[in-house]
Amino acid sequence: MFIFERVFLFMRVISLVPSITETLFDLGLTTDEIVGRTKFCIHPKELVDNVEIIGGTKNLNIEKIKSLKPDLIIANKEENIKEQVEELMIDYKVLLTNIETLEDNYYLIKQLGNLLGKEDRAQLFNLKTYEAFDFPKAEKRLKVAYLIWKNPYMTVGGDTFISRILEELGFENLFKNEKRYPEIQLEDLKEADLIFLSSEPFPFKEKHIEEIQEVCKNQKIKIVDGEAFSWYGTHLAKCGEYYRVLSEDL
Repeated sequence: MFIFERVFLFMRVISLVPSITETLFDLGLTTDEIVGRTKFCIHPKELVDNVEIIGGTKNLNIEKIKSLKPDLIIANKEENIKEQVEELMIDYKVLLTNIETLEDNYYLIKQLGNLLGKEDRAQLFNLKTYEAFDFPKAEKRLKVAYLIWKNPYMTVGGDTFISRILEELGFENLFKNEKRYPEIQLEDLKEADLIFLSSEPFPFKEKHIEEIQEVCKNQKIKIVDGEAFSWYGTHLAKCGEYYRVLSEDL
């Protein structure tokens, strides 16, 4: 296992995770330092367009990564394939992250700030993240079914980051007793007060609301910004207004 020291040792960084790529740029790294990213790393657009693509999160181009001669690779336990990450660990310093809670997110940003010599910016984003969730919540927790996929319909269990964000926003995950991302039937949603259709990874649209409403006639159905619920790192700090408006609307 590598011991991670401050980033003046790391001049070339590759991010294998979209939300971490955004975080690295938010902390102040440049396109001279971030030399590789996945095709799903889309923020901030004006900067990521100038960074080499090394495949997708699940199908990394190992040879392309090697050609970029990285000093540090940042991966994630859930978003990347274990075997590919382990292959990279043989020859490179790999920081493997695992974010399940807001506390994990706090320590991720703090750790990256320490590694990169960006402690002040990291602390600022952690403070903004805290403020994003600091607004009055409804006294009664509404039960939410959060859908991430169609054909088959899939939701989120209680052991996911998305479920933790729902809780932080004052909702109750209808499927909190399930694990990871279970398949469900529309009939299973009838116990929910609200049904959230995520904008990603499946791009739910208004037409899908109509389809589901035919079965779930008594539930309020709303398309929500998937990034606001699943992108960890500094992205959460930018979602405070979205969270407040969503909560007030419901």
